[in-house]
Amino acid sequence: MPTISRFYGIVIMMYHNDRHAPHFHAKYGEYGALIAIDDGSIIAGKLPIRAYHLVLEWLALHRPELLLDWERARMQVELASIEGLS
Repeated sequence: MPTISRFYGIVIMMYHNDRHAPHFHAKYGEYGALIAIDDGSIIAGKLPIRAYHLVLEWLALHRPELLLDWERARMQVELASIEGLS
């Protein structure tokens, strides 16, 4: 699964063949969740609340880029890296 961003120990990834609505995977230590791009809701899994809030902040800044990567993933082409939080 391609990694598209990293920040504060959080790794953001996106599969090329996922079948759900537009989403990305966020991993933090032993935790992991599928996050909806449209509203930031957790589709599956869980994250510590602090990590989840950082993911939501990052999502708000990069939603258009995530949607472009989602389209790239559907076309089976290389995904673009997205800047993390700083």
